[in-house]
Amino acid sequence: MNQIDVVAAVIINENNEILIARRKQNISNGGKWEFPGGKLEKGETHEMALERELLEEFNIITKTGKYIGSKTHTKDKISINLYVYFSTFISGNFELSDHDKITWENAQNLKKIDFSDADIHFVKMLQTD
Repeated sequence: MNQIDVVAAVIINENNEILIARRKQNISNGGKWEFPGGKLEKGETHEMALERELLEEFNIITKTGKYIGSKTHTKDKISINLYVYFSTFISGNFELSDHDKITWENAQNLKKIDFSDADIHFVKMLQTD
């Protein structure tokens, strides 16, 4: 079984809304929403990978913060180890590459959105009711 380590960011704005992104239809998990991030490259720390991925995929500069948790999800003989962190938006203009839409959502609204399976655990963690 192939294993992939992936990092993702929970970025919260001044209105206490969380950034989520919808994957383009023609790529893996197309049409599903997720917390932005991506795969670790050899020799990278989680923080380095997350900040690089957010710059590459969204053209934004961020600072990785507190570790939220991890969850392993298996699909199609691939084991995805997802590590999630709070991150702070520093600067940049959002430009999308692997996604066709982004939005800021209240934590309570996240449960109504079609998230990728790997992210659902963290959607539940962020619920306050």
